[in-house]
Parts: sequence; structure tokens; C-alpha cells
Amino acid sequence: MTTLPVYAWRLAPDGYATRRQLRALGLRPGGQPVVAELQRPRRRRGSLVAYLYRVDRAKPVRPMTPGRRAALAKANRARRMCPACGHDAGYVLPAALGTCVPCAYPEGTSDGIAA
Repeated sequence: MTTLPVYAWRLAPDGYATRRQLRALGLRPGGQPVVAELQRPRRRRGSLVAYLYRVDRAKPVRPMTPGRRAALAKANRARRMCPACGHDAGYVLPAALGTCVPCAYPEGTSDGIAA
């Protein structure tokens, strides 16, 4: 097993980029392996690590097709639907509640929280 080169935060050589940097350039890793990593030390916990890819081997981002756009819209709509009342809440339902806020905290509860 070979070890990856490690660079300090913001000191990576030109030609390497993280996934987010590739995306900003309209690129994706395209199946290439990670070629290096950045490490940013922290005081109380372990270092933050970001993996680097070669920009010259990156491929263009795939275009959004009508089918993918429809599937994404359907998934986002499902995240807004309240399972208790069946209405579109107009926002993504909080995972901690599992329902819309009015269903989670109906008026007249004993804890004093009102919708």
C-alpha cells in the first residue's frame, strides 16, 4: 500500500483540487483515485482532511437530463410532505420532528409551545 502525499492547508501544488473546487470549475473526479490530501490541524480534535484530485484527469460534469430533473423534484417534494397531515409544508421537514411543525406542536399542548 502506498501512502498519499500530505500537504498543509492551502499549500497544495497547482493542478490539484478538491471535489468542491472541481465542481466550481464544472468538473468531476471521473473515477480517478485520490492523489494527495490536505491536512488542517485543530487544537482539540484530529486534523481536518481534504482529498485532492488531478485537474487534468477530471471529466466534465454530466448534464442534467429531464428524467434526472424530474426525479430530483419528486425527491425534494417528498421531503416537504408531512406524513401526519399529508400537506406540503413548504419547507424540508425537520428530521428530529418527522412531521411539520404544526403537527408536532398542536395548539393547546401542556408544554406551552404553540404553532
